[in-house]
Amino acid sequence: MSVPVYPNGTVRALLDTPHVSEATRASLQARLDAPVAYVPQFLAPETYALLEAVAARLFPQPDRPEQPIPLAPAVDQRLAEGRADGWRYDALPPDREAYRLGLGGIQEIAQGLFQTDFTALHAGQQDAVLQALASSTPPGAIWATLDAGRFFEEMLAELTETYYAHPLAQEEIGYVGMADLPAWTKIGLNEKEDREPMANE
Repeated sequence: MSVPVYPNGTVRALLDTPHVSEATRASLQARLDAPVAYVPQFLAPETYALLEAVAARLFPQPDRPEQPIPLAPAVDQRLAEGRADGWRYDALPPDREAYRLGLGGIQEIAQGLFQTDFTALHAGQQDAVLQALASSTPPGAIWATLDAGRFFEEMLAELTETYYAHPLAQEEIGYVGMADLPAWTKIGLNEKEDREPMANE
């Protein structure tokens, strides 16, 4: 079964149409125009580099080797501003502490399994560290007090939301839900509005 491929530039073309509100257009354009270089505002540089490495394994982007969609900056900015979803699992501390502890715990797993830092591991070893984290019973003292499964779930969810909030990721899946100023009139099975892209099989 082939994976649908949507025309390159679909979302970017829609941004210049009346189908998209000014606020939505500004938000998506800002993601497209985000600078490549980012200086962390909350996490220490080495901890931020760890988060970047974790994000790169959870969301590998082989089609964008030179300029992947940045995921770590959004997390760091949110933590720096003290923003949250308005809820959290009672098994986890507040987000800032959870990320500090959790990223430190990932280093503990790497040291426990391979006796070196996560960022120094090759891709397969990094995957093994993340699989240990997702298993909910990884090695490391931090995980005696921090729920590994919940932390992994929360981190993965945030990185997923950040990835698919980016126009380039939306183009990959043919998502044009941001172009919602006109009514959605074609709501039957397999019906599409004219502004919705057709996949090239």
